[in-house]
Amino acid sequence: MLTFRRALVAAAFILTVLFLTTRSTSSSAPSPLDSFPQAQAYDSSRHASTTAVSSDKKASDTNPIHGTPPNRHRTSKSGQQAIQDLSKLSLYDKLAYQFPYDVETKFPAYIWQTWKWTPAHSEFDFREQEATWTEQHPGFVHEVITDEVAVHLLRLLYGSVPEVLEAYEALPLPVLKADFFRYLILLARGGIYSDIDTYAIRSALEWIPESVPRDAVGLVIGIEADPDRPDWKDWYSRRIQFCQWTIQSKPGHPILREVVTRITDQTLRRKRAGSLRDINNKGVIEFTGPALWTDIIFEYFNDDRYFDMSKSPGMIDYKNFTGMDVAKRVGDVVVLPITSFSPGVQQMGAKDYDDPMAFVKHDFEGTWKPESERHIGENNN
Repeated sequence: MLTFRRALVAAAFILTVLFLTTRSTSSSAPSPLDSFPQAQAYDSSRHASTTAVSSDKKASDTNPIHGTPPNRHRTSKSGQQAIQDLSKLSLYDKLAYQFPYDVETKFPAYIWQTWKWTPAHSEFDFREQEATWTEQHPGFVHEVITDEVAVHLLRLLYGSVPEVLEAYEALPLPVLKADFFRYLILLARGGIYSDIDTYAIRSALEWIPESVPRDAVGLVIGIEADPDRPDWKDWYSRRIQFCQWTIQSKPGHPILREVVTRITDQTLRRKRAGSLRDINNKGVIEFTGPALWTDIIFEYFNDDRYFDMSKSPGMIDYKNFTGMDVAKRVGDVVVLPITSFSPGVQQMGAKDYDDPMAFVKHDFEGTWKPESERHIGENNN
């Protein structure tokens, strides 16, 4: 007969067996790093280095050339890291430690913009533009960051990486700080950065084609310029130029990490040499602007630290993106056509504002925004 005491003993025995079985199963399971797929091999039936993705394709039709980045750029599901002596790390590795990258996380619901004043100020002149971002993204945290707030925010985020703060404060021009800030905030917090004079035509939830898994994408960029003309060097710095007035990213993306590292190193080097004040307008484009941004993106696409390049027939360059009118995916990066962030410019193949691929309108109307309007970091005393 089953007495109360025997029932207690039996229950304790069953619980002990279950506990030991669970522990045994857990200890034999692969580590989080082992469970991630390696970079996919090149598929010779596709483009040389990218895969075009239209919104009406099935998921099975999407076969990215580079697949997902290798395991070394993923973080543990627990988010825990071993404590390291940061003084012994390179700047790139410090940033990787402070802002780890996990492509499987969701895109943070942040919208970051910068201007001299917040929308509550009487002299804020971009209410119509700013409102479109809030209207198209209900539930997102939408921040318009002023000069003063930017300084304090960066000190909070990058206090453990003082060389980054030193570089930011040393930059002599407001436009340099404006460029640097967008990379810094996206590296640390992720989300969307967009210039204050942009309109959100469609929600960012529509930017990535439905056929592309959201947990396989960590960066969304658009083409700014595709000047298929002999004199393109007279107008643009690169044959294909990626836009940096609107960027969507998950925190810690390696491209942003490399951009921040490059700008910090070059700034401090120039500071020691006393040549920071020598940067002219064209130098801005190369130093922090779309030229640097474009170069580092192409370096990433061709970097065997991130992708298996052994079966690729050649380097990824402008020829893989010129004339594109649908999204293309390269590893964990989605590249949008020129229509997406530059609709209505009436050149370089850009279509009008009502095109299904038109996502953001920029008020510059085909020319770069004047530096006098990029005030983040400016001393207004």
